[in-house]
Amino acid sequence: MYGTRKPGLWWVFRSKEWVTVPMNVFVIEHDDGLVLFDTGIDPAATTRAYWPDAVTNWFVRHIFRFDVDPEDRLGDALRRAGYRAEDVTAAVHSHLHFDHAGGIADIPQADLFVARDGWDFLVRSSHPEREYVTRQHVLVPGARWRLLDFSPTDDPELAPFTEACDVMGDGSLMVVPTPGHLVGSVSMLVRRAAAPPVLLIGDLTYSEELLLRNQTAGTGDKEALLQSYAKVQTMKANNPDLVVVASHDTTAVDKLAAARIGDLAAS
Repeated sequence: MYGTRKPGLWWVFRSKEWVTVPMNVFVIEHDDGLVLFDTGIDPAATTRAYWPDAVTNWFVRHIFRFDVDPEDRLGDALRRAGYRAEDVTAAVHSHLHFDHAGGIADIPQADLFVARDGWDFLVRSSHPEREYVTRQHVLVPGARWRLLDFSPTDDPELAPFTEACDVMGDGSLMVVPTPGHLVGSVSMLVRRAAAPPVLLIGDLTYSEELLLRNQTAGTGDKEALLQSYAKVQTMKANNPDLVVVASHDTTAVDKLAAARIGDLAAS
């Protein structure tokens, strides 16, 4: 989470400390139905059978310790939050890591959005599971996948981003490319009347504070991360009321509550 000057494998083999983080799914109440940012983790990901090869399985068990139960499936989590899975009309994926794209089977009616380069990585890579992207659990039969088409934009609230995808066609949910963590990583600006805008940044970083001090994680492309950091920092400087929320930020729910975002929930 906090980066290291040592090689990644040193961290995997020698690290003796664990950090507890949430795996948030963000729910946006839109006039056209519920929209999700990410679809969470499939509880089956905690089992050996979920992973297609022994190498990936070994690394998963040395990097992660899961506190995930069968009732943590996306549909059950939505129901506990007062929503119905069948009311979800769209889900935007920040990227395709297993803990962000694990609830696809629970929302077969929804349009599933992903960046084109993230999709290309999924279908063309020989071993996407080595990057914790499980092809067989993303390419669910009947899943309604849609590629995000980025168009040039001069929207001042999106500056310095120069391209974006208007997911709902009304300017309320604007997706921008924020590469660095995984191929195809995106963030989404949520705009509502009479409320501060919210930028959901997935795993670009693990907290706004880390981003603001240019502290990159120990995974991903550091140069690309810092370029994306700079854009988000400029967006924040241009819009002081902007609320920046990372998917694994332990303060995500409190941030949304403090900003009085009644139509947003993290679960």
